[in-house]
Amino acid sequence: MRILRQKSRQASCSALRTLLWAVLIFSLCLFCGGCEQRQGEIDFTSTKENSQGQEAGNGMEAGGLKSREAPLRIAFASVISPIETRKSYKKMVDYIAGELGRPAVLVQRKTYEELNMLLAGGEADIAFISTGAYTSYNGMIPLELLAMVQTDGTVFYKAYFIVNADSNITTFSQLRGRTFAFTDPLSYSGRLAVDYMLMEEYQATPEKFFQRCFYTYSHDKSLWAVENKLADGAGIDSQIYDYARKNDSRLEEKIRIIGVMKPTPTGPVVMRQDLPTETKQRLQEIFFHMDENPEMAEVMRQVIIDKFVSPQPEVYDELKRKYKQREKLPPV
Repeated sequence: MRILRQKSRQASCSALRTLLWAVLIFSLCLFCGGCEQRQGEIDFTSTKENSQGQEAGNGMEAGGLKSREAPLRIAFASVISPIETRKSYKKMVDYIAGELGRPAVLVQRKTYEELNMLLAGGEADIAFISTGAYTSYNGMIPLELLAMVQTDGTVFYKAYFIVNADSNITTFSQLRGRTFAFTDPLSYSGRLAVDYMLMEEYQATPEKFFQRCFYTYSHDKSLWAVENKLADGAGIDSQIYDYARKNDSRLEEKIRIIGVMKPTPTGPVVMRQDLPTETKQRLQEIFFHMDENPEMAEVMRQVIIDKFVSPQPEVYDELKRKYKQREKLPPV
């Protein structure tokens, strides 16, 4: 009898639990059925429709271009005071965006190779590029010259070879077996000019000619390396040297120039070749007249630019030829 009563009690508990679960599930169904959307969940269908409607409603015209267009991506790689230089380029980008009536963003890279890769991957529309980076570019995305940089009345500059003023080195040949500071692998004055001279006059590569080489990734750091005798010599842009001399009256007491290469064209501003024709024309108008704005003229001077002028593609042909010839050298 005790066993029967125990089984009966278990059956009653089981039935009660089943009833309670049924009531709970029924209540939940009623509650959920009365909610259009639970908190913490997203109705992706609804969101998509709202997003499309909002974009269509905000497609305003500004400056002849749609303000809802994708931002124009303007890139640069700084070789002097990266933080300060970025501020100047940011002001230029903001000015271009205002004049163009289209959003624009500034993209910064540390090296010229990274900048070339950015352009080659179609991840930049415009770039302030170095002479060496432009003449070495071989990406799948074709580039077109937008403008050239003019400073002190010319679009040409020179590569200087420098040593410490206390050094007994007076000629470039005396740098053989010494330590040399390069700026960037694709900088003309900070690397390629040396490569071309060694190739033509010494039939050698930097790795064979110098005992040790290293990169500073900044012209002002190359100056500092020579001044502090971390390097016996370095290659530097003449315009940057002159700019540094104006800001440091004692520079000539610290640094001595032992070699000067012939004039070469300054680093241009480039753009994607597939940009719309009207956009290219408007961009050139903006660049060519930027120096007429007093505020922008001061900003440009901070990055050693007096004005932007019409490009001359042919002046880069010799450097392109030299770069191709350099690339045929056997590995060291």
